[in-house]
Amino acid sequence: MKIVAICGAGVGTSAILKLNAERALERLDIEADVAASDVASLAQSAADAQVILTSPELVKAIGTTNADVVVIDNYFDLDEIAAKLEVAVG
Repeated sequence: MKIVAICGAGVGTSAILKLNAERALERLDIEADVAASDVASLAQSAADAQVILTSPELVKAIGTTNADVVVIDNYFDLDEIAAKLEVAVG
């Protein structure tokens, strides 16, 4: 399974979300490849992704995709991330 965490620039916020998604997946005992990306590179970086993690502000920028788009409100809340990932990949 491939998961892509995105933010505007693909550096800070997506890296935090990527790290916390990996921690949440570990809690759930789910194996996945998690990558960080910026919105501009999303078409290429998420072409084969099953899940895209993002903030509410960037949902419209994602466009058409076959991946499940999961909106994370608090990038530091492992419980929120784990619960939403469990629904998306479960």
